Amino acid sequence: MSESLIDRAIEILRLNDRGTYTVPTSGLYPFQWNWDSALSALGFSYFDEARAWTEIDTLLAHQWDDGMVPHIIFHEEDDGYFPGPDVWQTGRPVPTSGVTQPPVAGFAAKRIFDRAKDRDLAEARARALLPRIHAWHEWFFRCRDPEGSGLVAIIHPWESGRDNSIDWDQPFAAVPTEGVQPFQRRDTQHADPSHRPTDEQYKRYIWLVQKFRSLGWNNDKLHDASPFRVVDPGFNAILIRSCADLAELADALDEPEIAATSRARVEAGIPALDALWSDEFGQFLCFDRVQGALIQSASIGGLLAAFAPISQDRAAALAARIDDISSRTNYLVPSHDPAAPEFDSLRYWRGPVWLIVNTMIANGLERAGQGDIADRIRTDSVRLIRQSGFAEYYDPITAEPCGGEHFTWTAAMVIEILNLHGEKA
Repeated sequence: MSESLIDRAIEILRLNDRGTYTVPTSGLYPFQWNWDSALSALGFSYFDEARAWTEIDTLLAHQWDDGMVPHIIFHEEDDGYFPGPDVWQTGRPVPTSGVTQPPVAGFAAKRIFDRAKDRDLAEARARALLPRIHAWHEWFFRCRDPEGSGLVAIIHPWESGRDNSIDWDQPFAAVPTEGVQPFQRRDTQHADPSHRPTDEQYKRYIWLVQKFRSLGWNNDKLHDASPFRVVDPGFNAILIRSCADLAELADALDEPEIAATSRARVEAGIPALDALWSDEFGQFLCFDRVQGALIQSASIGGLLAAFAPISQDRAAALAARIDDISSRTNYLVPSHDPAAPEFDSLRYWRGPVWLIVNTMIANGLERAGQGDIADRIRTDSVRLIRQSGFAEYYDPITAEPCGGEHFTWTAAMVIEILNLHGEKA
């Protein structure tokens, strides 16, 4: 059965392959997305190593001069998606968006390098990527951590990858809706509107885009100019983990300066991340820089902190927290605690299960000695695929498939899980 699942997953990666990059799925997402692309490269690496490297190469080829890597690259014209290049107006030779996404490329590059069979190819491709990924990491700390706290803020919910998380409800209320130019959404033509963010949320998303556009996409100004500045523990865990992995990759490639700088980021980031811990919730919480307070919202962002090299005590506490959540759901890990009144099992990041986050949480917990709960998360992930196919995300109670179909990064995570863990998953 696993072999047929892997074969089907490979078919989906090929279906969504555009030669040098993948789209998440046809119709709903017709361009290259940042963290989708880097995570999808993990799937390619099992059956086409060169293609895996090319996926990340293409992403980093559109890095901005200041080091930022945009969250969307508009390789071809397609009016089936909003907001398109005409809204962003970033002025790039190949149009891109003007915000970023979780920097998983460092983690992905290290993982592909470590298991590569073609060592010459891996060294050449990793060596070319190393300074570009490092420049992206340094951009984060320069432009999104202006006070040197050790943690970075997102300035738009889209940057988190968790667009409509319950975490953003309170800080997002500070974003106006007045003055937003009229627009026509396209996502609700491809997916059930009840599974997607609301129109009111979209107005605020676009207000921020218009604000940043008015500042010429100058990243030296955008952090302080945004009324939405949130330190997301999950986002920062990905950045810290990628810095740690990049340090090891730099060691392997004899680049001591990148290794030392990256390790220093990790050494500063882990204690700073620990300041986001909540004993009351038994997990990490987001921090609102505008209000100067933790956001009382127990989402998957605080569980994803396990992906960073946190202490074994914190990892054990997160494992216990996930075990507690499992009593209220049929499939781990819901993107919000079902006990919360705002929980919505079908609406995007307000409750559903996402395999990419499952894979990262399981990876971090296993590294910290919490193998049992990691196995449960992976088992539930494969159960969802067998029950409901390769969807974008899933209802954690009923396993109903939601969002886009034939989804690239879902397929890539299945390839990753089954190749590494086989029938145990």
